Amino acid sequence: MRGRRTGARAGGRRWDAGRLGAYAGAVRRRLPEGALGPVPALLALAVTWIVFQGLNDNFLSPRNLSVLSVDIVGTGMIAVGIVFVLLIGEIDLSVGSLAGLGGAVFASLNVNLGMPEWLAVIIAVLCGTAAGAVHGFSFARIGVPAFVVTLAGLLAWNGLMLILLGTETSINFSENGLVATLTSRYFGAPAVTYGLAALATAAYLLVSYRERRRRGAAGMPYRPVGEIWPRTALLAVTAFAAVHVLDRFEGLPLALLIFLGVLVVSDLFLRRTPYGRQVLALGGGEEAARRAGVDVTRVRIWVFMVSGTLAAVGGLFVASRLTSASQVPGSGMLLINSIAAAVIGGTSLFGGRGSTWSALLGVLIIQSIGSGMALLGVDPPVQFMITGGVLYTAVVFDALARRAAQTRGPD
Repeated sequence: MRGRRTGARAGGRRWDAGRLGAYAGAVRRRLPEGALGPVPALLALAVTWIVFQGLNDNFLSPRNLSVLSVDIVGTGMIAVGIVFVLLIGEIDLSVGSLAGLGGAVFASLNVNLGMPEWLAVIIAVLCGTAAGAVHGFSFARIGVPAFVVTLAGLLAWNGLMLILLGTETSINFSENGLVATLTSRYFGAPAVTYGLAALATAAYLLVSYRERRRRGAAGMPYRPVGEIWPRTALLAVTAFAAVHVLDRFEGLPLALLIFLGVLVVSDLFLRRTPYGRQVLALGGGEEAARRAGVDVTRVRIWVFMVSGTLAAVGGLFVASRLTSASQVPGSGMLLINSIAAAVIGGTSLFGGRGSTWSALLGVLIIQSIGSGMALLGVDPPVQFMITGGVLYTAVVFDALARRAAQTRGPD
């Protein structure tokens, strides 16, 4: 009996060593293929926070993190739309102007024409959808390159925004209205905030187990229980820690909750629906997607409509933060930061690889750099240089990973 127990322990050690070796091998294989997912972005975010906290103790204070959690939403919403476009290997240069146009349409209808806020919001968002449909149709049906048609959109929609804003260059709206509430409303009751964190954790666990059973019943590979529970624990720690910190200032921002909801819905759509998988398939190769039965034209038009819609929504959040519609979103920096957020977060510029969660990670990195630099009193030009360096590093990593994957070829 003693010998058998000793053998079992030895076997367990051998099995653990073999399992560890398998994991290490998987990481080595994924590294040259650029398939490490969010790991590089998470490491970059951790380094950013550690460095700025070391330079200024206020960086990770509840107040600064609360402000950061609201500031990321406008750019993050636009970046989610950019992710959809990047997944098919294209680019949308019009999102900054569409964000400004969305805010201008809302303010013009609500303030100048007296239209109810809820109706003005709907029309503003639909304007973004319509503009995206024009871009998508021109690209998919007529054959105009996406770069050119969205560059034309950048100029045209920016001009329309300026016309709507008029000579004052900005339109102020009510600080107590619907749009202003998007970024000024907080949930401070612990029962609500911690309850939401617990609900999110339980929902993730339930969905993971249902997915495991579904894939197992279909004879497909599924995630082992030993992986589901650590992931759930990590989510729980992150959610409850975030709630704890935010509760120490004003509570959980409504804007952050809406943004997280958009991320969850868009991620489930891409991974769990046939239409979402068609987007990913198109990013993997147009001809292969056609042979698989994907309606390439329809998918392309739809993707640009999503980008335009989320650009308008993001513009409303930017306007909400300022309680006015202005030329700020159309200045160019919002476009640059949105694209940079998607790429820095891990979405490939070459299509077929990425996640909507890339928008969250990328915008957190960009806004954290901006927040840290502001606390240190660094001039904006230096901030631009550092953000550009981070973007360049992400693009180089993406390009090298793609070249390595092409050289390696299929296993």
